[in-house]
Amino acid sequence: MPTDPKSDLAPKSGLEPNQLHPLPANTTLEQAIEEDDDHPVKRAAGAPNPPTLGQVWQKRISRRDALRGFGKTGLALSLSTSAFALAACDAAQASSFDFIEIAHGVDETHHVAPDHKADILIRWGDPLFEDAPEFDPKNQTAAAQLKQFGYNNDYVGFTPLPFERPNSDRALLCVNHEYTTDRLMHPGLATAKDPRAAYTKEIAEISMAAHGGSIVEITRTSGAWKAVPNSPYNRRISTLATQMTIDGPASGHPRLQTNVDPSGTIVIGTLNNCAGGMTPWGTYLMAEENFHMYFSGNVDGHTEERNYKRLGIPRGIYPWGAFDKRFHIEQEPNEANRFGWIVEVDPYDPTSTPVKHTALGRFKHEGCETSLTEDGRVVVYSGDDQRFEYLYKFISTKKFNPDDRAANMQLLSDGTLYTARFAEDGTGEWIPLVYGTGELTEKNGFSSQADVMIECRYAADLVNATPLDRPEDVQPNPHTGKVYVSLTNNKNRTQDQQDGPNPRAANLWGQIVELTYANKDAANTAFTWDLIVTCGDPTDDAVQADWHPDTSPNGWFACPDNLAVDPKGRLWVATDQGHAWAKKSGTADGIWALETEGELRGLARMFFRVPIGAEMCGPCFSPSGEALFVAVQHPGSDGTGDWKPFARASTYDDPATRWPDFEPKTPPRPSLVVISRDGGGQVG
Repeated sequence: MPTDPKSDLAPKSGLEPNQLHPLPANTTLEQAIEEDDDHPVKRAAGAPNPPTLGQVWQKRISRRDALRGFGKTGLALSLSTSAFALAACDAAQASSFDFIEIAHGVDETHHVAPDHKADILIRWGDPLFEDAPEFDPKNQTAAAQLKQFGYNNDYVGFTPLPFERPNSDRALLCVNHEYTTDRLMHPGLATAKDPRAAYTKEIAEISMAAHGGSIVEITRTSGAWKAVPNSPYNRRISTLATQMTIDGPASGHPRLQTNVDPSGTIVIGTLNNCAGGMTPWGTYLMAEENFHMYFSGNVDGHTEERNYKRLGIPRGIYPWGAFDKRFHIEQEPNEANRFGWIVEVDPYDPTSTPVKHTALGRFKHEGCETSLTEDGRVVVYSGDDQRFEYLYKFISTKKFNPDDRAANMQLLSDGTLYTARFAEDGTGEWIPLVYGTGELTEKNGFSSQADVMIECRYAADLVNATPLDRPEDVQPNPHTGKVYVSLTNNKNRTQDQQDGPNPRAANLWGQIVELTYANKDAANTAFTWDLIVTCGDPTDDAVQADWHPDTSPNGWFACPDNLAVDPKGRLWVATDQGHAWAKKSGTADGIWALETEGELRGLARMFFRVPIGAEMCGPCFSPSGEALFVAVQHPGSDGTGDWKPFARASTYDDPATRWPDFEPKTPPRPSLVVISRDGGGQVG
């Protein structure tokens, strides 16, 4: 059992040749980090090559053409959101949103609908504890960062304080810190041809400390939410220093055992926490996404070669393996198997030990939103965020008990994990990933359920799951029982493969898929599927976008990522276009309100816009709907060379924006923003 969180830090410096994996030509380190999930990973030899959802969709519409006698134009009308308008009753449907839409654009700051206000709630480096130092970007240390709000805030979860009072004036925010943008965090790194070559042990430890999550108490006074810097509930969870336990079928398995932890049950830290979720019993779920980026070494002949190659390990984008042997797969061969899970944290107990739940499978989790089946079992959804990867659903064995929180905290330890297969007739099924069934046996290298969970991607390959266009956030709607899936983009899809659930190749723009269960019961393994929108510019015929015809020039968007359903049951969409925003839409990322029902289905309106180079993350509503919390990640980073007023790479010393402080010596700072309506009332 590791007793010292830093016990396996190697006392060496510098990079060995096999640790510094080359960057693609004309690609910055930050661009490689941002776009790493854009690159598909090859299937293992012998795995089947299932039809893509695009091929399924093409067959589906071709079949409808034949059955209905439509030409392509007539079919497009029948399937588009226009059909809802034609079939609607004579009285026009009123929009469920009543805010003033903002315009597309790009500049140094954020913008919100003019009948709302957006206030900075907390920033990277803000103190969380009484003994935390004030933010000093030129004198950063790992010890200071462990007491301050972390970097690149992504998922935001809201839980009231106390839990039993949903409209309390006190609450806890649970925030993921996905990764670090070192060129904007530290002076001097931008002068190196490859910033990783200038990495030091100190920078590596600061980066590890800035990863993970923050739990922050907030209070509401006169309608305004503020952070409480010295709350006893405040907590930092980090890659560097937070001890976690491992449960479920892979707990203690030899493939999770290391030199430091021969038990295979204890791990230090969590990695690349992107989207997440909150459970019905008030715990915080942290999804581990692109964990492959942190491991260095040589995988050829490695005991986990098949497993690691299917996940893109080693990637070595972060050179941590030069300073911490945990992240060098030749020194700790099994460490990478201890990441890629869902982590459960109790925000109400800052002394509690987080748990990695191996029953939910190991892959590049984007999100872990929950719902309940009709009989009370817990459902957890996750996308595997890489091009041509899969959609997953977990259902617990035992039922949720609203009167027994302690028992509920065991629900994610045991259950069945499923992966989705889509059919050409608009139906689909969830296929169980259970050892001993079908191809998941010894003949394919599985000796137990632990092996199936450790190698989820390979297991899903073998059961012919449907490859998707970067499945990111998956959001169930408790009002309707429907489930929304963001498919962000896939420029790698070829013409013969088609694209996503529509006939597009080289898809830069993405789409949103809607799943529906019979009787609204998520226990069903059968579902039907359809599109809400096909994203991109509707005025460009080559894009083949599909929106409601009343969508304004500012209402369309590209690359849907995080999703949120507000207390009224309305869908909100945050976008992530990465460095290619200028090519995909020409506007900064932001939040759009999207109609999903009735004759206005597919009508979107732009609500919020981030500053240049930022990504929009983590939309989260308070239970009353009177506050919307959003995360602005890596301001000043993405695609600043395509912004004409700046037209160059952005660095710590020369940033494209100094949002949100706009002070001459302060770098841009990832921050949480709280949005409220002027004069009070529900947002939107």
